[in-house]
Amino acid sequence: MARRRKRKSRRRLEGRRILELVPQFSIECGEDKPVTAARKFIQSEGIAPPALLLVKRNEHTTDRYFWAEKGLFGAQYVEENHFLFPSLRVNEDDDADVLTLVSSR
Repeated sequence: MARRRKRKSRRRLEGRRILELVPQFSIECGEDKPVTAARKFIQSEGIAPPALLLVKRNEHTTDRYFWAEKGLFGAQYVEENHFLFPSLRVNEDDDADVLTLVSSR
């Protein structure tokens, strides 16, 4: 019996495309939990939002976090709800999508 393919959410795919335009940082979590390692890295490097952090837990697992003005979020949540984040506004005037980085200052 053939297995049915899982339907891909258009909203999530659009969010994934938008997140590809955000600066990315790759780190290893070491002894800390992944979210703690991400927070320490943001604090030590002074990273300004928006940013995507890829935290390598072990050789097989990488956790993804989105650093926004209001805090640290799981990247999957941001992909599905990208319209809730003002720093991820997309200009739809051009043929190519251009990310408008909104400063909170």
